[in-house]
Amino acid sequence: MLGNHQGECIACRIDAVDKWCLRTLPGIKWHQFVRNEEVRRITKQPNLTAIIQSRRLSIFGHIARMDDDANAKMILTAPLPEN
Repeated sequence: MLGNHQGECIACRIDAVDKWCLRTLPGIKWHQFVRNEEVRRITKQPNLTAIIQSRRLSIFGHIARMDDDANAKMILTAPLPEN
């Protein structure tokens, strides 16, 4: 999802909370040893990080098609400050 180490850590935490919530909804306890794939099949829910990535790409597409003088596009295409 994200390219840097900090981003990967955030994605891991999002996935962990996502899995915990999906197990809570149907009442699956930690000691029941149900595989994550089975929980996803039961709940029919996609991976949360995949949803986030899809929506980020979607908003990027909208901003990329904006006029060059739009604030959102200027922020997105601005050069990074040097340290």
